[in-house]
Amino acid sequence: MTIITVTYNSSAVVESLLRSIPSSVPCILVDNASRDAADTRSLAAAYGASFIANPQNTGFGPACNQGAAQADTEFLFFVNPDAELFEDTLEHLLAAADAHPKASAFNTRIVKDDGSLFFKRRSKLIPKSLWLGRNAAKQDGEVPVLSGGALLVRKSAFDHVGGFDPKIFLFHEDDDLSLRLKSECGPLRYVFGAKVKHLLGHATERSARTAALKAWYMGQSRVYGARKHGLPFGFLRALGEASLQLISPLNLVSARKRSKNWYYFRAILSSAGQQSADRPPPWQQD
Repeated sequence: MTIITVTYNSSAVVESLLRSIPSSVPCILVDNASRDAADTRSLAAAYGASFIANPQNTGFGPACNQGAAQADTEFLFFVNPDAELFEDTLEHLLAAADAHPKASAFNTRIVKDDGSLFFKRRSKLIPKSLWLGRNAAKQDGEVPVLSGGALLVRKSAFDHVGGFDPKIFLFHEDDDLSLRLKSECGPLRYVFGAKVKHLLGHATERSARTAALKAWYMGQSRVYGARKHGLPFGFLRALGEASLQLISPLNLVSARKRSKNWYYFRAILSSAGQQSADRPPPWQQD
């Protein structure tokens, strides 16, 4: 397999990932015009990883596609830069892939920094009838969607569906990819025995501006994805939820929360007639 990770001002966390990858496994870092790109390049060189530097931020999915285009292995393993592999992570993943040859892609068990689990059991892009219960995280099994934070996919399947949708800059791109893989290539599976430690939310800096940036693309992707996959009233549902978040009392005490909810609301409004989810936020528009 080839491990692919996308970095954006992630030099403070990506070394733990690089250190945990066996030296025999190729790794590709795609950097989305980070301020600390030189530091990340140095880390990649120190650990024998390939490094691709984008002159501008192309978005998560398109950067993943760049990395995948450079790989020639049977499997691609997309991992967030703030993750860390366990000694037997890859062994368990490959064993699961061998045991379930019809499955197109797999998720590991994601262990948060406090020891609790993160498990993607639902998505805004599927009906609630397909959401899983919390106990599904305690055993192997098929799942309706996968998290892009630690996603193993057969390269043949990834190429067949065209990889990540380049019209999605950030958020819901893994949901969209999952649905296309499941529909066209084969089931999605959760591998309980394969573990990845994940700091969740530490891949990029935390600030009101970063929160606004993420919220903007999350809002756009929410509406675009709902339309793409034929969910009824996708725009109106998203607008209703965004409106409720906008009047939350927490906005009064947290500048970060206030910025996040305001730009999420604005993004959904601006998506009323859009056919993509890659329009830059207002402060970056000409």
